[in-house]
Amino acid sequence: MKIVVQRVHKASVKVHDKEIGLISEGLLLLVGIRQGDTEEQARWLVKKVLNMRIFEDEEGKMNRSVKDTKGSILIVPNFTLYADASQGNRPGFSDAEAPDKAQKRYNAMIQMFREATTQPVETGEFGADMDVELINHGPVTIILEK
Repeated sequence: MKIVVQRVHKASVKVHDKEIGLISEGLLLLVGIRQGDTEEQARWLVKKVLNMRIFEDEEGKMNRSVKDTKGSILIVPNFTLYADASQGNRPGFSDAEAPDKAQKRYNAMIQMFREATTQPVETGEFGADMDVELINHGPVTIILEK
């Protein structure tokens, strides 16, 4: 399982020009699910994301978590995180989990976030062609994989 974590001033996701998710200060998470990923991996990543100190404190040091700042979270599925472009010019996606299994794991991860925090948790739409907009703050972008 792989998550691209982006600290944002704001982020949104649209499907067919309809906004389905919008957050202000917080984290945009692009989530990729690989074949064989487990609930245990998802739980580890949820805990890591919620406690990762990537927001500035009063002294300007990255010393506060999204929980500390009461920031929002936008979770967007992104199977292309497991693209293999090592051969040829067209990426392959054989490492990505099958859509039905990936959707279950994605939905379970959303539920884990909602159970672990009181902050707003917004989502993208699994399997949809989405438009994601963000204002990356920093920029801060961190890739987590478990």
